[in-house]
Amino acid sequence: MSNTAAPTLVHPVPPSGGGTKPAAPTHRKRVASTDLKSVTAAQKPAVFTLDNLRRDALAGSITGLLALPLSVGICLMSEYPIQVGLLTVVFACLISFITFLFRPGNYVGTPGIAAGLAPVLAMSVHKFGMENMPLLIFFTSVLQALAWKFNWQRFILQAIPTYLIEGLLAGIGLKIALKFLPYTFGVVTETAELWSMERLKIVMLSVGALWLFLHLFGKYKTKSPAVPYVAVILLGLVAGHYLTVPMLHIDPSEVKLGLPFAKIGSLDPRMLLEIFGYAVMLALIDVIEQVTSNAAIEKLDPLGRPANTNNSLLAIWIANLGSSFFGGMTNLDGLAKSATNALAGAVSKVSNLFTGMVLLIFVLQPHLLTHLPYFALAVLMIFTGWKMVAGLVHVAAHGRYPLILALFCGILTYTVGIFEGLLVTLVVHVFINFVIFRHDHVPLLQMLKTLALRFSEPVHPHSTETMNVHSDKEIGGIHYSSVKRNPADKKDLKDFINDWAFGINTHSVPAVVGTYDYNGLLWGTFAKELREGHVNIKGYFEHLFELPNVHVRFESAEVRQYKDIFIQSGKYVFTFDRKGQPITVPARYSFVCKKERMGWFIVEHHSSEFPA
Repeated sequence: MSNTAAPTLVHPVPPSGGGTKPAAPTHRKRVASTDLKSVTAAQKPAVFTLDNLRRDALAGSITGLLALPLSVGICLMSEYPIQVGLLTVVFACLISFITFLFRPGNYVGTPGIAAGLAPVLAMSVHKFGMENMPLLIFFTSVLQALAWKFNWQRFILQAIPTYLIEGLLAGIGLKIALKFLPYTFGVVTETAELWSMERLKIVMLSVGALWLFLHLFGKYKTKSPAVPYVAVILLGLVAGHYLTVPMLHIDPSEVKLGLPFAKIGSLDPRMLLEIFGYAVMLALIDVIEQVTSNAAIEKLDPLGRPANTNNSLLAIWIANLGSSFFGGMTNLDGLAKSATNALAGAVSKVSNLFTGMVLLIFVLQPHLLTHLPYFALAVLMIFTGWKMVAGLVHVAAHGRYPLILALFCGILTYTVGIFEGLLVTLVVHVFINFVIFRHDHVPLLQMLKTLALRFSEPVHPHSTETMNVHSDKEIGGIHYSSVKRNPADKKDLKDFINDWAFGINTHSVPAVVGTYDYNGLLWGTFAKELREGHVNIKGYFEHLFELPNVHVRFESAEVRQYKDIFIQSGKYVFTFDRKGQPITVPARYSFVCKKERMGWFIVEHHSSEFPA
């Protein structure tokens, strides 16, 4: 057989996403070696090296300096003891690192107490008392554990439009900004004179700190986002040393361990129900914020590694469960801290350990925080609140109706309450859609079917009896997974290989790819590189089927069995048309197959043309 007869296949560009174990990011060098160790090493670059440890240590320490004022401000907004809030972040950093070792969610995110939940926690403290807050956080963690176990976040995102969450966060951001506004003109000694020299001094310091922050933020937000925060804190420390300004007050608080559910029996059933309702709200906001944060953190990863939201939820609910035993708060991976961590050079969650160490110093020595002026802290929190309000700009891309509804939700959240605002807006949203359906004369049964479809996994048109295909919304691309076959399936190896040939001869990419193990290896007859996994194998067959009228025919076979591994080697012949003329390409092959309870799978497949 001459070389001119062999078809030329263009090497496909790897798809942007895959399944739960996607192919290596496209920026890494592809490996075309049969040495499995070298392939694995190329796909999983070493993380725990001395150089990466140095980078993580520096990034984590810088992030800790940023997390300190933000955490203190959120504690004040939540009316939680500052030491308890800082300890919550320290504990969350530890849990985040531990879960990263076996189930990484994202790789450079930094956990912390959530600004968006601060008003909810403050309302809860007023309504239920600090003594019942551990039970509230415990219920929250249980609900988040259920969301993690059953992957409920995808249904939550279907039920509540993202623009309503933007409106909710805008209302919360306005609450935060106005809560800290008085600190920008507060004085140590109040007098009858409104604009005393002391008050003018504080206002000038606040305006100067805000100008400094905005100037540095615009200059360094994409390079070193911690710079403006550290600069404002340093300005505050200098002003507090030389001038008389209101300083942060720390009430000593003792951290006590205890069972969060110990008081359930003594609570009024109505209050217990209200606590559970607030827990639903906390869990809902926490989960949605983590999902959106993961999407942004994934883009910050210097190695382009995909984030797994469900694994991130695992870290969140474990940390929340643990914090409920010492009266702690809720947590999630914050964007400000995560961006700082990534841009400072972090490679892995090892950086979280160093962030926790920085905060642990102030947990053990809280008096150090008394050197921080209120005006500097207020500037940072007002900016945080404003950024949450400014998120409404993104809603405009969805259209007028989403923008109006988001504004309505934000106003209700600020004036009426967070839970009530979201609930009323959802009712209004459902009512408007109902009116639109009725105007279009859509039957009630069809309405219910439309609603049900929003919460069901759509069937991809490429799915077959042996292959599930669906779009991966977390990392993009298409996810292929073999359908579990009936355990009573009695197919032998010959029948299974015939299934593979049937897929080739019918030009069905899903049918062919479905015969391979999810992490199977393929060195195709016309390929110049080794391919691993369904995504890459799919690319090969897509290009193969571009050949007109391509078919395969088996001519000989020998089978060897080694326990549950079957190896079939032999000769088959590919035929296709070129310029109207039939072309024949004989090739040798080896199928390494494994039979499991669910059926047969090709673990490795090697094929090459016979020499000319």
